[in-house]
Amino acid sequence: MIKTCIIGASGYTGAELASLVQRHPRFELNALFVSAQSQDANKKLGDVHGYLFAQVNLPLTPLNDDILNSLANEMDVIFLATPHEASHDWMPVLSSGKAVVFDLSGAFRLKDQQVFEQYYGFAHQQSACLEQAVYGLADWFAEDIKKADVVAVPGCYPTASLSALKPLQNAGFIADGHLPIINAVSGVSGAGRKAAMASSFCEVSLQAYGVLGHRHQPEISAYLGREVIFTPHLGNFKRGILATITVKVNSDVSAQAVADAFDQAYQNHPIVRIRNSWPKLDDVVGTPHCDLFWKLDTDKGYLVITSAIDNLLKGAASQAMQCANLRFGFVSQLGLIHEVAI
Repeated sequence: MIKTCIIGASGYTGAELASLVQRHPRFELNALFVSAQSQDANKKLGDVHGYLFAQVNLPLTPLNDDILNSLANEMDVIFLATPHEASHDWMPVLSSGKAVVFDLSGAFRLKDQQVFEQYYGFAHQQSACLEQAVYGLADWFAEDIKKADVVAVPGCYPTASLSALKPLQNAGFIADGHLPIINAVSGVSGAGRKAAMASSFCEVSLQAYGVLGHRHQPEISAYLGREVIFTPHLGNFKRGILATITVKVNSDVSAQAVADAFDQAYQNHPIVRIRNSWPKLDDVVGTPHCDLFWKLDTDKGYLVITSAIDNLLKGAASQAMQCANLRFGFVSQLGLIHEVAI
């Protein structure tokens, strides 16, 4: 069994990870950690998240320096569901031993340290770890993930957006000089479990935020290979992301060519589903899937794609498990994850 721990286990994503690891036939959930200041310290995870009651009975152990320094060689896998600053500061210690680290924060996704400082508000000082980290968009970077010891699991908005756009970019279909326009709406769980007025369910209506300055914009651009215009919105629902993306394509691109590009990209990736109608959040919430559908206006040359995911699963926890399955070889000869436990 693969010894596994989760740091930041009391949050929404940490709890989902605990559930996935607990049910996995090859991973063993050994420890759950929270910060020493956490109000959930020493409680059982199932008492904090009722849907895990009597399923995950491990306590939420407060993390200290002694524990932190021991994990790299005690564990085989460390999942970090922590703030960006914590992942940034702890990565050199956690990645110094045998453990493979899957970081769900944004600390190691952007390779350009100047861009990172601009969007995250603090200087990146872990150059060696940043160079080591592999981007964990599981359906696109599988070969890199299989060899990685540090995996930077993508954010939820980039996962939805890149899953829709990369088949088009790789096929050379997007018109030169055009910036894809991404409008995406997330449920309030994307803001995390910590109480805040701006993400209080009773205060949220439907509004744009982070306009022309959200930190996921450079992440999408970096791994797509072209600039985009990205506008996130917060909706008054619990979970899920729906992204609607408008793209100008080359004049010779046909509907059949678009269909072929998506089919070729995802024919061996059952987590991504090419739908025959516009997906809605109810189709994906509680699942690991990314659902895609598109329509091409051949007269005007514009393509509209909708991408739907569960922000806590495909946008976080289940994608981290996809990466872990790839890293530890739980795939069939066709490359399909067969022990995904989700």
